[in-house]
Amino acid sequence: MLMKTKRHPAVWVTSALVLQVRNLAIDVAARRVLSDASFTVAAGDKVGLVGRNGAGKTSLLKVLAGEHDPEAGLVLRRGTLGYVPQNPRPRAEAAQTALSHILSGRGLDKAAARLEELHRQLESDHSAAVLQRFSDAEERFRLDGGYSGESDARRIATGLGLKPDRVDLALGVLSGGERRRVELARVLFAANDLILLDEPTNHLDSDAKAWLMDFLRENRAAVIVVSHDLVLLDAAITRVLHLDAGRLIEYRGTYSQYQQARALEEKRTTALAGRQEAEIKRLSVLAEVMRRQTAKRARTAKSIFKRVDRLKAQQVSAPRRERKVKVHFPDPPHGGRVALAADKLAKGYGGPMVFRDVSFEVERGQRLLVMGLNGAGKTSLLRILASETQPTAGSFRLGHNASLGYYAQEHEGIRGGVTVLAHMREQSDAEERVLRALLGSFSLTGDIARQDAGTLSGGEKTKLALAQLVAGRHNLLLLDEPTNNLDPPSRTGVAHALAEWPGTMIIVSHDPEFVEALRPQRVLFMPEGRLDYWEEDLLDVVSLA
Repeated sequence: MLMKTKRHPAVWVTSALVLQVRNLAIDVAARRVLSDASFTVAAGDKVGLVGRNGAGKTSLLKVLAGEHDPEAGLVLRRGTLGYVPQNPRPRAEAAQTALSHILSGRGLDKAAARLEELHRQLESDHSAAVLQRFSDAEERFRLDGGYSGESDARRIATGLGLKPDRVDLALGVLSGGERRRVELARVLFAANDLILLDEPTNHLDSDAKAWLMDFLRENRAAVIVVSHDLVLLDAAITRVLHLDAGRLIEYRGTYSQYQQARALEEKRTTALAGRQEAEIKRLSVLAEVMRRQTAKRARTAKSIFKRVDRLKAQQVSAPRRERKVKVHFPDPPHGGRVALAADKLAKGYGGPMVFRDVSFEVERGQRLLVMGLNGAGKTSLLRILASETQPTAGSFRLGHNASLGYYAQEHEGIRGGVTVLAHMREQSDAEERVLRALLGSFSLTGDIARQDAGTLSGGEKTKLALAQLVAGRHNLLLLDEPTNNLDPPSRTGVAHALAEWPGTMIIVSHDPEFVEALRPQRVLFMPEGRLDYWEEDLLDVVSLA
């Protein structure tokens, strides 16, 4: 695949390479996020792509996958490609089973259907032509691993945390987290030469993460992965590409080794920048003094000024310190004693019921954690409470003066074609400077306010959705995996802000540190709907549920 290049011939340096990138430039919403980047990826390489939220990691993956065009440069791929974006949408009919969709990664679903059709023809037509077509199709199916394909697909799905009985269900009845697992399983099953993964551990429990680490480490494919899951990066990768301020810098080794090397480099660069700044200041003062003295000294001063100009041209910039996210949720309006009450809620999607007879109350100021395995109905429950979907049975009611804010893990409320600032105005009639200040507290600064929200990265969309909650001044928050896609500083800042907020929360999260910071009082176990008091021992299973 070649992209917008006039300067570079499509020549492979070595047959082991699966990806070559030369002088790549990428713009997002008229903002240059990558300039003049060049790198190669060879078969078997495991590359971690790291950087702060909004640095351009997702945009780079989209360009490498051929989904977006770069502004300039060359991208050349060899072999087959598998790409799992942050929020993958299965490219299949809702009625197709999860297993069939996974098998489609190698085309085995169509091959199996073709073989079955030829077998039916053979039952009524015993001609040599039909027999030959069946024999050829059967041999091709065998050589492509068709007979072992189903067991391989089920093994991968199970490794990623899909229950065996859920694999046989239609995609339309699976939860959002399960559909993401199916799409990841499809790409892993496809045995591609190059795999691009954007936050693949979102919504995976600890066992599934461990399985994925082993799979990536042992797989022959080259992998480029974006992840804020530092354990995954350390366990699986051999190289790091750091993207910041439009520059891509390569580091060899594990994520831990990258951190050590980057810390040393930042220390050296900071010291060099300090020495250069001091020398430029010393020479500038000296030249300014001499300029006002004798003619001879004025000529010397002119030479010194030229030296200052040369030093400025060679001057390095001190590394940017990662800005801490400092968010403050305003005190909520006063509400009644009971913030929300649910009575015998049930939900089904045409197949088996996801849950039934779920009843509970949440009192003012309480924090209720909803726990359960994937597919247990956690997101379905929050969508019902947010009036995004209707229950199959049962009902719920909001308490007196309850104002509900909903954070959806799929970012359904963030729409392309609408600016970031316009999204904020939907929640508040505050002045623009107030809304910009609020966005700034989530590190959404400058021209981002006028940017199309559909062009934001996953982490930036998360920050915008949380900023909308703050602007809405609610007293009851429904939070469905609010820390997914956030970089570590942002995750810490959001957790601290919510921990200090005195309002009512119903939370779904696989993030033990986030849950520990919020200190929930009650826990609702799904799908059985059992309500109990929170105990610290449950932190050990938060990532599993």
